[in-house]
Amino acid sequence: MKPNTHPEYHPVIFVDGEHEIVSRSTMTSNKTRDIDGVTHYVVDVAISSSSHPFWTGAQRIVDTQGRIDRFNRKYGRG
Repeated sequence: MKPNTHPEYHPVIFVDGEHEIVSRSTMTSNKTRDIDGVTHYVVDVAISSSSHPFWTGAQRIVDTQGRIDRFNRKYGRG
């Protein structure tokens, strides 16, 4: 294996509002937090599996039939 080809991984805390995911990543930030003596980078994310509508069950059901009817009325095909 070639030396120096793999990226450097760091301990990271991904923060989505009140939810936190502790992992390792190549991402870094200016904010850090110590957990059990290990310095973790803190990365704020807008959406994670804890808040995404698909995973939380808040996803809307799309009414495709209504969209087709609206399209046909708008363009005079029905």
